[in-house]
Amino acid sequence: MSDPRLLLKAPTSVAGPHSARLLGRHLVDDGHISPSDLVYALDLQEKIEAQLGEILVSEGIIDPDTLLDTLAQQTNAQRIDIVKDAPHLNTAQALPAATCLEFQVIPWLWVGNVLLVATSQPSEFGALQRSQASSQVTMLPVIADPIGIRQEITRLYGYQLAQRAITCVPSSDSCRSWGKANFFRSKWTYVVGGTAIAATVYAPHWILVAATLWAALTLLLTVAIKGAGFIAQLLHKSPQLSTVLPLAQADFHLPRISMMVPLLHEKNIAGALIQRLEKLSYPKSLLEVLLVLEESDTITRKTLASTKLPPWISVIEVPDAGGITTKPRAMNYALDFCRGSIIGVWDAEDAPETDQLEKVVMRFKDAPENVVCLQGMLDYYNPRQNWISRCFTIEYATWWRLVLPGIAKLGMVIPLGGTTLFFKRAALEKLGRWDAHNVTEDADLGVRLARRGYVTELIPTVTFEEANCRPWRWVRQRSRWLKGFMITYFVHMRHPIQLIRDLGFKRFMGLQMVFLATFSQFTLAPVLWSFWITFFGISHPVHEQLGDTATLALVMLFFTSEILNITMAMVAVSGPHHRHLMKWVITTPFYFTLGALAAYKAIYEMIVTPFYWDKTEHGAK
Repeated sequence: MSDPRLLLKAPTSVAGPHSARLLGRHLVDDGHISPSDLVYALDLQEKIEAQLGEILVSEGIIDPDTLLDTLAQQTNAQRIDIVKDAPHLNTAQALPAATCLEFQVIPWLWVGNVLLVATSQPSEFGALQRSQASSQVTMLPVIADPIGIRQEITRLYGYQLAQRAITCVPSSDSCRSWGKANFFRSKWTYVVGGTAIAATVYAPHWILVAATLWAALTLLLTVAIKGAGFIAQLLHKSPQLSTVLPLAQADFHLPRISMMVPLLHEKNIAGALIQRLEKLSYPKSLLEVLLVLEESDTITRKTLASTKLPPWISVIEVPDAGGITTKPRAMNYALDFCRGSIIGVWDAEDAPETDQLEKVVMRFKDAPENVVCLQGMLDYYNPRQNWISRCFTIEYATWWRLVLPGIAKLGMVIPLGGTTLFFKRAALEKLGRWDAHNVTEDADLGVRLARRGYVTELIPTVTFEEANCRPWRWVRQRSRWLKGFMITYFVHMRHPIQLIRDLGFKRFMGLQMVFLATFSQFTLAPVLWSFWITFFGISHPVHEQLGDTATLALVMLFFTSEILNITMAMVAVSGPHHRHLMKWVITTPFYFTLGALAAYKAIYEMIVTPFYWDKTEHGAK
């Protein structure tokens, strides 16, 4: 007890600075922790922005109930069971939802003219009182479990918050009007579709020529941007980040990070997910992981009920507010419950590198102020499962290790992935969060970030996922991506002149290449594949209309594209972790035949069910 840090002044409690023993002294005197435990926690507190009690619990030194009992004794406040003795619904009128979220409190009970407010952090109660000074309501604290408080916030304010989560993004930036225009969209679909069918019947050769020329143009665009990105990445490789954050030498307080993990109909993945996340080396007292599920998802709820969660992992159930139930809506809702200044997203099957969060913190610290989003790389942990998983791994290695970093170096708009994303919270809130109606909310957010002048950087940290290795599951996942890509494209092309002003002409053209050209390539892939017949000396049907020179140019473009794709894939898998995939690269053209089917499914859903979220199944053999 001789260490002078044991006498450090604690935060002023609601009962006054001299009315109770310091929390650490209280715990030591009552035999809950040892003096060495307290010294260790105080040492850690000097480096991180966390309260002493949070550190002791997250480090496993004391259990949450012991901390809450001690806080109640320290502040002379009543300890309550907020779940068994829940507040009445009418008490919600006493405090606004935003205040309850900000301070993580809940109005519990009126005793005469005094409002008893449940909190798990009595040291912040004074700030709560000052924020409500204009209401002239007398408030006193009672101590409750933070998980129970969160549940009661959901019960009292959940529907209101869930409704807000649907419309966070302004309608001008959202695709939600797509659904309202369904009648008109269908009418024009019939007109365009009928015209195309009639033209195909009466002038099939010229329709084939038109499709071929558009396929060739978009192929040329994709070859150009992929080739430029490939060269840029080879010539200017990104510097490696430090793999270990030197906590002992850190000259700044580490920030709190909130990671959201959306779950839906997960039967077996919860236990494995927790085991993977427990390996993270970032201080658990500064990490909160929110497992986000729909209120109606009984499958996942049962799975989690049988899984023991560590104190830094909690469950957020999103109330059914009617209408859509999408991943971005769930994340919009869960963001209200996040306490971190850095917000991240992982998927249910993810296995991030153990030091991933340290790399994120260090890069945000050193990066320019306008860098508000960091995107990690994705890879697969089951590449040997079958042929599709091998090709999927090759595709991802090419995209994440060569093409996307190269596009970033060229200054183009980066279409974000749906996981291993990290945001400065203030910028995310300023953008209006995610578009709840967009089935590729990540790609849309990447465009909105760029339009507001923010910068997204790719950082060399890897998250491993499960490769989608069954044909129909692959088609369903890819069709959702393609549908979302095109809906995102149409949303931002509502006012193309303004888009050019926001992005500049170069990035505007890059967006055409990444979104429109990519979708066109999947849709018109059979047209391009037809040029394989020329390899066997068979004349192509468009030869008569286009002539020898144009046909030869198209054939050369097609083969150049295939050679570029194979070359990039070979380079992407040349490292020690992927070298076993080298012999499979030559088979990838057959793998992409599934993409055409996914594109046609996407077109159908764009018309009929634009907001339908075709969930990717995980853990299935």
